[in-house]
Amino acid sequence: MTLDDLRPVRRRSTVEVIAEELRRAIMDGSLEPGDQLGEADLAEHFQVSRGPLREAMQRLVSEGVLHAIANRGVFVSELTLDGVRDVYRARSVIERGALEVVLKEDRDALHAAVSQAVADMRAAAAKGDGPAVSDADQAFHEALVECSRSPRLIRAMRTLIVETRLCLGELRTTYPDLDTQVREHEALAEAFRAATPAKAKALLLAHLDDAVERLVAKRG
Repeated sequence: MTLDDLRPVRRRSTVEVIAEELRRAIMDGSLEPGDQLGEADLAEHFQVSRGPLREAMQRLVSEGVLHAIANRGVFVSELTLDGVRDVYRARSVIERGALEVVLKEDRDALHAAVSQAVADMRAAAAKGDGPAVSDADQAFHEALVECSRSPRLIRAMRTLIVETRLCLGELRTTYPDLDTQVREHEALAEAFRAATPAKAKALLLAHLDDAVERLVAKRG
């Protein structure tokens, strides 16, 4: 390889940096569903003019992460119950498809990958760190899909990342304690390792269905 083969490092624009920071704040719960984004405060926080800030927010509006209301402003999107059901319906198709592939090919790799996420969940729960438990919860399900080595399943899962994170932030409040959430994923990890394929898929489906039921019950 010669120097001519190396591609130059691409520097992120101010708009990209702001969009990523806002997206991260939404995913970690610093900005919650329904929160309004004040242009003046955010421009001062990022030390930028309103031009790049508005462009960054418009990107997130196009992604569905934010939504704009005429004459009112820009808000963090809040999924309706129909939206929640649809997110989990899509995840169910993707994750069960990935599980079916992995159970035929490499259970050991799957168990190792999700066990790391479970360990992270357990450590976060011990510290009482709810957002970190949600992060590890999401990592668990992403690891499942990534172990399928299917580019299309992985890509489909990634399109749901932000909406999934919105759901997980709300879902965390439906458990009596963080340890319960951890134990659910420990049981799933063990099923991926040793249960019959039919049993493992049934437990995964029940886990996803339970999440929807919890969110529906929470909203009354």
